[in-house]
Amino acid sequence: MVELDIKIGSGDLYDYMLMHSYNSMGGIMGTGIGALAVIVAFSTKQWIFLIAGIILLLYLPWTLFLKSKQQALNNPGFKEPLHYVLDDTGMTISQGELSEHQDWESMVKAVSTSRSIILYTSKVNATIFPKSQMGDKRAYVIEMISTHMPPAKVKIRA
Repeated sequence: MVELDIKIGSGDLYDYMLMHSYNSMGGIMGTGIGALAVIVAFSTKQWIFLIAGIILLLYLPWTLFLKSKQQALNNPGFKEPLHYVLDDTGMTISQGELSEHQDWESMVKAVSTSRSIILYTSKVNATIFPKSQMGDKRAYVIEMISTHMPPAKVKIRA
């Protein structure tokens, strides 16, 4: 069993949103089209393509940055730390009087970024474990996830 108290900040949300967006079809296509527009601009000297490419390349990270700031400020769930308990049955998240449990079998996937370990509880919802807040419990969290989820669903780089 591993217990953690995690307070999610805007930087943690931004890291999750970037990873989630750039690993989706829309994020990949937007980046590819933006890069292609920049290449076309330099090869044809039609600078409208440069402007379009830069807008396409900068739009997503900028809007995600603003959205993460807004969510961190306005969502009451991010005001106080969340208490996590990971055990053999699954993960229990509690904050104040509220508590929710999710079985390991219903977890969608687990991935990591340079800043976080992200445990997807659905295709679009996830639990974010910032590495900076896990301290010496990081190895135990990774072990708990890796032990209870199929290897095909776990893509965590320590």
